[in-house]
Amino acid sequence: MQRRDFSKLVGTGIAMPALSQVAGQGPRRISTAMITGPSGAHLNYYFESLALADEVGSVSFCDPSGESSAMARKMLGGKLTNSYPDLASLFRKEKPDLALISMEGVTSPPAIDAALDAGCHVLAEKPGCVHVEDFEKLNRKAKAHKRELLLALGNRVDPVMIEAQRIVREGKIGKVYGVEVHLIADHTRLTKPGYGKEWRAQKARAGGGHLLWLGIHWLDLAVFVTGLPVREVTSMIANVGGLPFDVEDSAVVAMKFSNGSLGTLTSGYYLDKGYHSHLKVWGSEGWLQVHKHTEIPLEWYSTLDKDPQVKRWEKPKRATGDVYPVFIKAVARACAGLGPFPLNGDDSLAALKNIFACYRSAETGKTQRV
Repeated sequence: MQRRDFSKLVGTGIAMPALSQVAGQGPRRISTAMITGPSGAHLNYYFESLALADEVGSVSFCDPSGESSAMARKMLGGKLTNSYPDLASLFRKEKPDLALISMEGVTSPPAIDAALDAGCHVLAEKPGCVHVEDFEKLNRKAKAHKRELLLALGNRVDPVMIEAQRIVREGKIGKVYGVEVHLIADHTRLTKPGYGKEWRAQKARAGGGHLLWLGIHWLDLAVFVTGLPVREVTSMIANVGGLPFDVEDSAVVAMKFSNGSLGTLTSGYYLDKGYHSHLKVWGSEGWLQVHKHTEIPLEWYSTLDKDPQVKRWEKPKRATGDVYPVFIKAVARACAGLGPFPLNGDDSLAALKNIFACYRSAETGKTQRV
């Protein structure tokens, strides 16, 4: 496995100083439980990120299906201490600081609940539930246990998004007037043999389609960059590709933010390959736009400058676009008491509430308050 030094990413916005030495000993290293099941998502990224993070001392592993056991052994190496056939066995013996859970939506809540009972902070791969009320209940439980329940909204540590947030939050473009967001992925993944049998293609197991799987990232980023919660949504969803799934491959959302400004989101599987992404914010004193998947991912313009001109922010040369190692490192540091969490349970719950409000709007044909 190729190892990359993500701690030297320029401008990540996540403080990663050398860890302090205490009484001649090494820095605090956390124990982690990696919990998954059939068709667990992004496991290669999670295994690699746990292996790379100096703050992670050990990983116990649970995949009752055995589907990812070989990958875990290969990628985690010496950090993999024990494997267990079920959660009860794991938590009887282990006391992890962090449980990283990547399971289908419908099976995630019981696993999250067990991890919170065991005293863990929890990082859950989205969606983490198929009913937002289940996640809300778990977030209350996490707070009662003084633990954090996080969704894996890793784009919050992307240096592009952190710089965009700084520009908007510092008032460089004035009061936010409007927001436009889209995240478009490849439709070809839906046509692969057997995709219709995967949990992501079934509403009862996944909770929703593109909007909940990918659109949630960019709706969350609109809130993250502007600092404005969503208060109302009106949406439509469809299966425009006509494949035999009961989840959407296309969604459009109109939204109102807490300051009264309006925004739109387009979320869909339309391409043959890759992604098209866009986040634009208009303000009283200028504008900002993010094109994450390009060589110049950020541009902005401010009338507050003495000589207003479009400014461009280019990718740091060492940046790869892979946010997982940076995100997992930040979560591990927070669990060790060495820094803040990149988001909290309320942020995660708000992201889910926004998406499920969109689904209610599409079902009822009515605007929904969030």
